[in-house]
This record gives sequence, structure tokens and C-alpha cells, in this order.
Amino acid sequence: MNINIDDAAAGIKFDRKIIADTRENEETRVAIVERGRLAEIFIERMWDNQKAGEIYKARVESVVPGLNAAFATIGEGRNAFLYLNDAHGMEIKPEMEIIVQVTKAARKNKGARVTPRISLPGRYVVLVPNGSETGVSRRIASEAERKRLRKFAKDLKSVECSENFNFGLIIRTAAEGVDEEALSADIKSLIKLWREIKRGAELQNAPCLLYRDMGALGRVLRDEVHGDVDEIIVDSNEEFTRVNDFAETFYNLNSRPQVSLYNGITPIFEYYGIEREIAEALDRKVWLRSGAYLIIDQTEALTVIDVNTGKFIGGNDMRLTTLATNLEAADEIARQLRLRSIGGIIVVDFIDMEYEEDRRTLISRLEKAFINDRSRARVFSVTQLGLVELTRKRGRPDLRSVLTRGCPFCSDNGWVLREDTMAMEIKRFIRKIILTNKCEAILIQMNPTIAEFLKSSYLKVWQEEFNTKIFVASAADFAWEKYRVEAQGDLKAVEYRAQQLEAL
Repeated sequence: MNINIDDAAAGIKFDRKIIADTRENEETRVAIVERGRLAEIFIERMWDNQKAGEIYKARVESVVPGLNAAFATIGEGRNAFLYLNDAHGMEIKPEMEIIVQVTKAARKNKGARVTPRISLPGRYVVLVPNGSETGVSRRIASEAERKRLRKFAKDLKSVECSENFNFGLIIRTAAEGVDEEALSADIKSLIKLWREIKRGAELQNAPCLLYRDMGALGRVLRDEVHGDVDEIIVDSNEEFTRVNDFAETFYNLNSRPQVSLYNGITPIFEYYGIEREIAEALDRKVWLRSGAYLIIDQTEALTVIDVNTGKFIGGNDMRLTTLATNLEAADEIARQLRLRSIGGIIVVDFIDMEYEEDRRTLISRLEKAFINDRSRARVFSVTQLGLVELTRKRGRPDLRSVLTRGCPFCSDNGWVLREDTMAMEIKRFIRKIILTNKCEAILIQMNPTIAEFLKSSYLKVWQEEFNTKIFVASAADFAWEKYRVEAQGDLKAVEYRAQQLEAL
């Protein structure tokens, strides 16, 4: 069922759950589920470098006036990119050491983007060290509430600011209706955090990491969810305790979500059907409930979406059939862009409509469909060719780039799941097998490339974690994503079978 756009726009509560897959040390995944459908997925891997929000003491490597930019080293990976316009009142020179914050994580062949303008987000406010502005979220509609929050911020700044320390404040949407004691505590904790970061910068040499934001689940709870959350479901005791503490601290009793611990053997995303929805989000073709469908093609420059009537024949009125298909497609396009984390330029080829009134209705529907999206989207009118152009702010790497890579068998013209994506899928499979049937050893057969990747990266650690001997066997005829249990049980028997396969 699609979310009722008018309800969302009016702030009417609808079913929203957060489901977190946190059992694997190497990866955390957090899903936002709205009315039973996956709305957003956040994936954090422990080996990912330079995540958005992290703060580094960097060293400037070079300044390129022609690009109005500088390149700075912040550690492993490509040099980070810094716009000189962000360095207000600061002369950037090579070899200079500077505190910077990652605003865009490194992706594909591009290094991270950083800025010397630091911002520290709390639950209710964002602290901007060395800033001066006082802002209130545009999502807070009440003018009286905006005035109350703005006055509070200015009064507190007059007390806390000094000649040696000045800061700006941005009041977040979550602050609406919150008492001043809670707001003050949030701000003071951020001021303390900034002083600790500054102290760390004084004691360490560049390049070095000064601050890492809270984990994926904590960031989703703090930053990504606006409005009510009915339930937060986690699959580890540690996260269950953390989330309960978070809920008690940041939600009042009337709006506090239920926090549930999932203890099932089946992996949590598999149990709730999220794995299937993630797989569908990588498909080029998206079926709509009416029988119409979308074709989504991502390219380096832009994303192109084609709307087709497919199996939907509608009624006798072609005009109404076309409009109904386009309106349904508009809702699903907004969902897919959010789910796949697609940003930049998007061009949509809707089914041609003859009447201007219908075109206006479509544009209005598309604009409303993005109301629940934190990444700002801008919808333009229908072009002379019947296309709708829109832009969506890039917030994080798109889902396809996180989970897949160019196909090694077709010169990168297609794609396959990344080796690390396959590794996590296989690990969840192994965990399920071991929990279902205790055994001394297990033998998994798979594609040779994936087998070598597991042997070199994870196998030893997994054996210690599961307290089970894990053998991996290559099968030349296995497709990239195929794997299966070849044997399990007694260590000697499984080891003998593994030797047999290796000798083939």
C-alpha cells in the first residue's frame, strides 16, 4: 500500500517502523518501513572510510585556484576536496593543518568532500562552532513556536558565547514543543563535545580522525526520522539497551516508540521481507500495483525513468487511464528515488497527456510525493517533449553503488553484487545454518572469486566468532551469486569432503 500523500502532508500519523540488522560485526543495516513497505535503507560497513559527519585534522596538499579548491589529506584513500569559498576569512596554503568535516563521503573514483565549517548535530539542535547564525527548521510551521525557539537560542547564546568561543545554532524539527531544559542540555552537551574535539586537535598531528559520529542506527534515530515511530526492532541485546536509553532520553512518554528485541534464528531482514525488497530495489524494472511499470536507468550524468502502461488497461476513457497511471507512477518514483538514494538530475518520461490540466495535476502530485523526503527535491514543469525534469539533493551513495560493482564477465556493461555484499549474505546464511543445527564444521561451495575473497578476508574471524570450522570450496561452474552447503557435521568427515573437492 502506498502512503497517502495528503495524510503525510497534513502530518497525520501513519505506520512507521525502524528495523535494524546489527548482528554482524562487519556491517550494520537499518531499514525504515512505512505502511509495510521499505522506504529507506542505510548500510554501514566497518571498513568504509571517511563517512559524512566525521571530523579530521587534515593537511593541505595543494591549492588549485582554477578550480577554486584545495586538496587535503585526511588519511587513507583519495585526497579530500575542499571548496575555497567554504573557508571564509581563512587563507588556505599547502602544508597548512586545518580541522575539517566530511560533508560527502568518498564514492566511486571521487574522494570525500570536506569543509572547515564544522556542524555538530544533536537531537534538537545543530551547533556551528565559530558561527553566528540562529536558524529554525522550515518544517516547524507555527510562527509562535518559531519565535519561542529563536528567542531561546539567542538568550542561551548570550550566556554561553564569549570572546574566545562563539557559535551558531540551528533548531531542528524535533525541537518543536520541547521544553527549554531539554534544549539547553542538548546544546551544552554539544559545546562540551566541541571542546573535546579542539583538545584532540591540539594533541595530535595531521592527518588524524578527531570525531566519529554515532553508529548507523543512532544516526537514523537522530537525523532521518521525522514524525512518529511506532516501533523500533533490533536483533542484539546491546542495541536493545542503547535504543531504550535513546528513546527514554529523546522521546516523551506519549510519543515514545515500542522497542522490541528480535531473537529469531531467521535473519531479521529475511524474516520481515526486507531482503526481498532490497533485491527488488536493484532491479531496472519496477512493477506498479495497477500492472503498469517503471524502467529506471542510472547513468553517470543523470537518471532516466520511463513510465509504461504495461498490463494496466484501465477503463474506456483513455484520458483517465493515462492520468491514473501517471499519478500512481509519480508516487512510486518518489519512493524509489528515496529508497535507492538516487540524487542529481532525474528525467521522467511519463505517458503523454493531451490536456494542460492533467499535466498540472501530475506536477502537483509529484511535488506532494516528496514531502516526506529529507533530501530536498525540486520538480520542474513538463517540457515540450513531454518530459518532467527534477533534481534531488545527493545525501549519500546510491544503493546500487553500495551493493554492486561492474560485471567482471561483460566488461562492466552489467553489474553483480560486490564481493563484500556477497560475503555478508553468505555469513548470514552460515549463521542461520549453525543456529539451526549445531555442528563441528561446515563446508560451503561457491564461485571461485567469492571463495578466494572469503579466504583472504573473513574466514579466520568467522570461525572464531561461530566456534565452528568453516571450509570454503570453489566450483568453477557456479554463477557469481550461487552458493550452497556441501557438507556439515563431524569435523573429520567435513574436512575429508573438502579435500575431495579440492583435488577435483
